Amino acid sequence: MKKFLSVGLAILLIMSVAAGCGTGQQYTKDQGKAKETVIRYNMKSEPQTIDPALDSGTGTEVILHNFEGLTKLDKNSKAQPGVAKSWETSKDGRTITFHLRDAEWSDGKPVTAEDFAYSWERVLNPETASSYAYQLYFIKNGENYNMGKAKEEDLGIKVIGDKTLKVTLENPTPFMMELFAFMTYMPVRKDIVEAHPENWTQKPDTYIGNGAFKMAAWNHNDSVVFVKNENYWDATNIKPDKLVFTMITEPTTELSSFESGSLDYGDNPPTTDLERLKKKGVLKEYPLLSTEAYVFNTKKAPFDNPKVRKAFSLAIDRKALVEQVVKGDEKLAAAWVPYGIPDADPDKDFRKTRGDYFDPQEAHVEEARKLLAEAGYANGKGLPEITLLYDTNESHKAMAEAVQEMWKQNLGVRIKLSSQEWQVFMATRRQTHDYQIARWGWVSDYIDPMSFLDMMQTGMGNNDAQYSNKQFDEAVRKSKTAASSGERMSYLHKAEDILMDDAPVLSIYFNINYAIVDPKLQGYMVDPLGDVYFHHAYYKK
Repeated sequence: MKKFLSVGLAILLIMSVAAGCGTGQQYTKDQGKAKETVIRYNMKSEPQTIDPALDSGTGTEVILHNFEGLTKLDKNSKAQPGVAKSWETSKDGRTITFHLRDAEWSDGKPVTAEDFAYSWERVLNPETASSYAYQLYFIKNGENYNMGKAKEEDLGIKVIGDKTLKVTLENPTPFMMELFAFMTYMPVRKDIVEAHPENWTQKPDTYIGNGAFKMAAWNHNDSVVFVKNENYWDATNIKPDKLVFTMITEPTTELSSFESGSLDYGDNPPTTDLERLKKKGVLKEYPLLSTEAYVFNTKKAPFDNPKVRKAFSLAIDRKALVEQVVKGDEKLAAAWVPYGIPDADPDKDFRKTRGDYFDPQEAHVEEARKLLAEAGYANGKGLPEITLLYDTNESHKAMAEAVQEMWKQNLGVRIKLSSQEWQVFMATRRQTHDYQIARWGWVSDYIDPMSFLDMMQTGMGNNDAQYSNKQFDEAVRKSKTAASSGERMSYLHKAEDILMDDAPVLSIYFNINYAIVDPKLQGYMVDPLGDVYFHHAYYKK
C-alpha cells in the first residue's frame, strides 16, 4: 500500500533493519540470558501522517504504541484506566470527571489535564482539518465549534487543576469510555506542536509521546523503530525492548520476509497461501469488525444516480469473489454494518437482527439490468467511460479484474482499471475525489453500529462517497438523543436502511483478520478493531 518494491529490494531492506536491531530475542554467549527483545511487525505502508489529530488509519500502529489516552482497551475492546487512574460519571451520564495519574511524556515532563484539553480543541479547530473531528462531536458543542458556530470556551472541556479534567457530553453515549482510548482523543504536546507545526512528527526528538514506546528512528518507506519509553508510568510491565515496524506493501513480499526469518508478525498474507500457512501452523485468524467494499463517487456521473449504483452492486457475484479470488472464510456482505456488533439487547447481533438486504449468494443480473435501463443506460449504452480505481496491491488487482469481468458479462459495461501508489490513491479518493469507483473498506473504531454510520453523514471527513441524504442524517442524529437503547438502535437500523437503498457503498464481504506469526511470539494482543498491541509481547525460549 505505498510504493511498489520488488521482492528482492524489500527483503534487502528488511534484512538490513534486522541486522541493525537484532533478530527476535538476543542472548549473550556467556550467560545465556536475554539481552534484548526485538519484535518486527509489517505495517504495510508509509503512513500519510502519524499525528493523532490527522491520521485516518494509515499510521494507527505507530500512534497506539507512542501515545496513550485517558483510557486504553483490553482484549475485548473494553475501556480500562490509561492516563486516567479513575473517573466519576454524573447520574444523567453527561458529565465525566477524570483523575489523572502521575504520568510523564517521553522527555520526562508531566502529562497534565491541559494537554488533553489542548489536543481535543486542536482536533475540533476547523483550521486543523481533521478527518476524524466528528469523533469529538459527542463532546458538548464539539460540532458547533468545528462548524464555526461556537467558541472554544463553549466546549464541554474544563481543566480543574493539573490532574483533573471535566468533560461534558451532548448526550449520554454508551461507548464513550472506549472512544476516549481512540487515537484522535490522545494527547499531544502544545509546546512541541506549536514550535514545529509542519514537521513535529518527522523526527524522534520532536515526536514526543506519552505511550509505552518512543520513536528511535523513522527510515521513510522502510521502517519505524521504537524503543521502550523509560518514562512511561507502567514501564516495568512493558516487555519488548525494541519494535521495528516495516513497510512492505505486497503480500508475497511480506510472506517471503516472514519465511526468511526477517519478520515476526505480518497481517497481509497472500490469499493464495492461506491454506498452506494454516497447515504450517503460522496462520492466525482473528475476528475483525470490518467491511470490504467499493465506494461510488456520488457527485460524478453516472454514479450520482442511485439506480446505477444499485445496478452495479447487484451485478456482482460475491460468493464467486470470496471463493475464487479471496479464497478465505469471509462472510458475504449484503449490508454495511458487519456481524459481531451487539443490538439493543446485548445478546443479539445488530446484523442478524436486521438481516441481509438482498441474497448475497449470487448475482441478481435481471434486476441489475432493469435498474440500469430505468436509469437510461439499457445494456450499458450511453454510459460515460468508467474507471475502477484501486491501490497498488496484487490482491486488490485480482479483485478488480474479477469485478471488471462480472460487470462486462452481466451489464454489458466495459470498465477501465487504474491503480495508484497508496499515498496518491488516498489523496485521490479522500481529498480531490477525482474518481468514479474506488476500492474501499472500513474497520470499526469502536464496537457499535454508530462507527459505520455517522461517518456517512453529510460533510464528514471519512465520507469518501460525498454521500448526502437528509433523512439519513436525521436518523443518525436522533439515535444520539434517543431515550432508550431500543430506540437508539431502531434509528440506527433505519439509517442503514436508507444507506443501503441509496447504495453509495458496494459491500462485498466482511473481513477476517489473517496474520502470519512466529509461533514463539507470545503475549501480543489483537482486538476486533484490527489493532495489534505489542506492549506485553515476548518470545518463548
